[in-house]
Amino acid sequence: MSARMHKLLVLGDQDAAYAMGNLQRGGKNSAASDHAWAITRALAADAVRVGWSQSSFLQVMLDGPYKAGQHARTIQHRRGYDKAAAWLQRAWEGARQYIQSTDPLTTRQDFHAALAAFRSRIECTPWKGLAAKTDLRNLIARMEICARAGSWEHTVSERDLAERMGCSRTTAHNSNQRLLRAKLLRQLDHGSPTEGARWMLISRLPSATSHHWSTPKGPEAGGAMSGPDVRHTDTGADIDSRTAGQLMHLDAFAHQGLGSSGLAILAALSERDGQSLGELQASASISRPTAYRQLGKLKELGLILQEGELYQLSPTALNGMGTATDDCADPVADWADTAERLGTAGTAERRRRQYEAQRIHWRHEQVRLAERRRATQQAPLPHPSVALPQYVHADGCAIDPATGEVVTGLFAASDGRWIWDDGHDMCAPRPGGSPFIT
Repeated sequence: MSARMHKLLVLGDQDAAYAMGNLQRGGKNSAASDHAWAITRALAADAVRVGWSQSSFLQVMLDGPYKAGQHARTIQHRRGYDKAAAWLQRAWEGARQYIQSTDPLTTRQDFHAALAAFRSRIECTPWKGLAAKTDLRNLIARMEICARAGSWEHTVSERDLAERMGCSRTTAHNSNQRLLRAKLLRQLDHGSPTEGARWMLISRLPSATSHHWSTPKGPEAGGAMSGPDVRHTDTGADIDSRTAGQLMHLDAFAHQGLGSSGLAILAALSERDGQSLGELQASASISRPTAYRQLGKLKELGLILQEGELYQLSPTALNGMGTATDDCADPVADWADTAERLGTAGTAERRRRQYEAQRIHWRHEQVRLAERRRATQQAPLPHPSVALPQYVHADGCAIDPATGEVVTGLFAASDGRWIWDDGHDMCAPRPGGSPFIT
């Protein structure tokens, strides 16, 4: 087993990466069985990959002391061995069928081929609505991170992700939650003081599948993702995600600027130049009023040329340089000039400064809390009755360390504790020689 699956088997789902999060009936988790089922399926899939037999898997889950097998052992205790074995066999069969239906990733080249297929499906998915466009930015940013990591698992913090997406941290957080619910993303842990959280991008369909996904509007404002379970015929959606990834962090594509719809139009024309208004509606997954508004804005900036009913990118549009046309007498010089004209200049820089200030504050807080913890872990102060060496004279009398004067009536006993006797001067010389010490 992999190190991550071995940890899951032995210690259980400590980071709640497989939890469903349904709380009902007085605060008890009614999805505990679903949580256990997700853990068992994950372990079964990894066991199938490494060549375990079904009997070995059942023996480990039922006879071993491992935390991940607790639910199966509970079923065995309450309903008998046959019921527990049948429950584990269903998990094993489902995992085996899933592994057989997906393409194995044995080399880095296999991963990049699977990532390319995943990118192609993302580009042909209709992302309708503002929330869905934000989720598209999220997936594009994560695909770039995964491409560098060479794995579906990747590490990124919400602030870093927000800077890549060109949005606020709250927007990135809400997008993460939608992708988690759509099961396109899984959070493996919550990070550490020095590293971001670990995530896994999930390609739920085999790379040979050519079905198109859809994200129809749901009960949430702007539309909620329904995930890849809902598939339809070809809707005409088609964008260039690499172009979108290069542009989406720029100030020109902030919320009050060209926004996600303007980004989608440029990415659609980058994939296939020369489209009509109706074709752009489908390829960019935008409404007709939005298409009219954004195309007019792009024509005024000199980034798009119109010839009859067809819209084309200007020769240097992807570099932010416009072209003089009948619709644009003063084309933009670059993306910074575009952001200046749209009133969004400096958005990314202000966001970076804010996040950097938050990181510095967080580091200072960690140092302060660490010092506080160290202070509480120091050795406790001695009991007041214990005579400390700096307060005791060689003959046993108590002295004031500041002045060196003897404190009358206070003495150190032989057991190292203070005693008080104001009736006798124990430090006074006696006929026998040294003072009397109790």
